[in-house]
Amino acid sequence: MSNTLERRLQQLKGDAAASLKNITRGIEKESLRVTPEGQLAQTEHPASLGAALCNPYITTDYSEALLEFITPAYQQPEQPLAMLEDIHRFTYSQLDNELLWTASMPCVLNRDEDIPVARYGDSNIGTMKTAYRIGLGHRYGRAMQTIAGIHYNFSLPEAFWPYWAEGEQLAEDTASIKTTAYFSLIRNFHRYSWLLLYLFGASPAVCKTFLQGRDHQLQNHGNGTLYLPYATALRMGNLGYSSSAQDSLVVCYNQLDTYISTLRSALTETHQDYDKIGLKDEVGNYKQLSTGLLQIENEFYSTVRPKRVTEAGETPIHALEQKGIEYVEIRLLDINPFLPMGMDQTEIDFMDCFLIYCLLEDSPQFDPQTVHNNQNNLTLTVNQGRDPQLTLTKSDEQILLHDWGSQILEAMKPVADMLDKTNNNTCYSNALSAQQAKIADSELTPSAQVLNELNETNSSYYHFALKQSRSHASYFASQQLSPEKMAEFELAAGQSHQHQAEIEQGDGVGFDEFLAQYYSQYDNK
Repeated sequence: MSNTLERRLQQLKGDAAASLKNITRGIEKESLRVTPEGQLAQTEHPASLGAALCNPYITTDYSEALLEFITPAYQQPEQPLAMLEDIHRFTYSQLDNELLWTASMPCVLNRDEDIPVARYGDSNIGTMKTAYRIGLGHRYGRAMQTIAGIHYNFSLPEAFWPYWAEGEQLAEDTASIKTTAYFSLIRNFHRYSWLLLYLFGASPAVCKTFLQGRDHQLQNHGNGTLYLPYATALRMGNLGYSSSAQDSLVVCYNQLDTYISTLRSALTETHQDYDKIGLKDEVGNYKQLSTGLLQIENEFYSTVRPKRVTEAGETPIHALEQKGIEYVEIRLLDINPFLPMGMDQTEIDFMDCFLIYCLLEDSPQFDPQTVHNNQNNLTLTVNQGRDPQLTLTKSDEQILLHDWGSQILEAMKPVADMLDKTNNNTCYSNALSAQQAKIADSELTPSAQVLNELNETNSSYYHFALKQSRSHASYFASQQLSPEKMAEFELAAGQSHQHQAEIEQGDGVGFDEFLAQYYSQYDNK
């Protein structure tokens, strides 16, 4: 255990530790709608699920067929998963002979143009959301946007920060203290996030149709499946959420002003490749929102984001600049195809423990070499994470992934013990033990389990994922929602349509002017 971690744990006693009982967490989970045969659904977003622009629980991501389920932020660790299950059950009650694809890598895909881009109505903000997605299609292709994942939102309670300030002997305002601490957490997350890919990665194989016409280094597994024998999360590699154009974008996580200035430049400066695409087509329709390296902040493909809830029409970096970081969004978790919700309570408990460890552990500032090492470790784990001989770079020295993972989990033990004592249970130490077992035996990881299933059943990735999707559909159909929950979701759906209509009627300017006003927030002031 480092001296910094030991000191901070010593300070987290009594009321200070008790404040951590009110950690807030929420889940965002994506799922493709598919036909009973596992083909991408071509139908519009079901109206009975509400307006995707305004429903707080159910929206769409890139495609009309890519649902996104959003739980509120809860302080009880079991509540997000329970709510996520309810959202699944409601959704299945409204689907017309369709399934939810239960894996991160997509179903069988045909032509890129057959992937329907999400629509959000005729308001300026709805038009902007669709134009942004059209731009993503022009820049990266639509197939990449059909990949699904789980985002985990995490924030520490307000009652925690006075204890943190006292222990660290800080006199700044609370917003500044929180922002500095969250950046410290984020830096350590980047140092150690390869471990999450090893432990929870569940995409070691893909359907051949996903890579049609693209160069790749994957091996043929047979039955229309491509894979790498030691891969963990191909979704997070150069086949998935990555962008070669963004390789030159080195975002600084040392402090807020440099983080914002780096992103602001990427949003406002024209990028040569995207300038060639053009802003509008020959009839004046937007082909992308801008010709910058990023159209909006969300285009930056990061494994973790500092976040703050924004006002209507406000840009994320403007919100951060004005009020600082409110929570962090973890964006690298695969959907586990063996679990109906794609994750379970053990994973949630481990994530809380891991993120608190990232906060409490010493977190030196980044330099260019550290950034390079972090990215290289992530890439190696994506493609070779279960190779027992794989080495990563720790402090400019090589170390076996197995050894470093064991060291991190061992260092997390006192954090888990503190959380167990605070919550009067053993959930956190149990979750930690489950991950230590995966380090000891890589066959226990989800990625190994997926490949074992393909090997044992002589199945394709497509047929395996389709079988799991059907199984989970039966699970959700096996128990109906309570009348109260059904009414809650139906009310939210109805109100979302009304809210969208009000937004459309309330637009006071044309879209070009609306967009100009939106981008004016990126101006240096």
